[in-house]
Amino acid sequence: MPEPADAPRLLLDLATADELAARSLLPIEGITDGVLGFHTQQAAEKALKAVLAVNGVEFPYSHDSNGLMGLCRRSGVDIPEDLAGAGHLSVFAVRLRYDASPAAHLDRDQALAWAAAAVTWARAQLAAVQAPVADEDEGSD
Repeated sequence: MPEPADAPRLLLDLATADELAARSLLPIEGITDGVLGFHTQQAAEKALKAVLAVNGVEFPYSHDSNGLMGLCRRSGVDIPEDLAGAGHLSVFAVRLRYDASPAAHLDRDQALAWAAAAVTWARAQLAAVQAPVADEDEGSD
């Protein structure tokens, strides 16, 4: 596990990689909803965890995006409106990866939109928290 100071950046990097994987897999024939759903869910989950970590909020090692969004709200972290439905991706986290029956339909474009929105939001949150530190350093010369 990374040092606490490195956790937000590592989680954001992992979320970005999952979003890129999903985006790259989207046009490939034969990629199932389960595979694409897994990567979009992972991008959203890791982005949520990056935001929680940068705000100093401890989070469970869970794949429950709805639970992570609830934890954000309870911790005073506002969730953007374009992530409101991202909790629907939770079903693709683990269960569908090990279950041959497709239990859920994936709106691929919406799933990718949630993943991209989560990563973009997390990137902005990390930048906002890190920017004041850089501003303070500049003022100390």
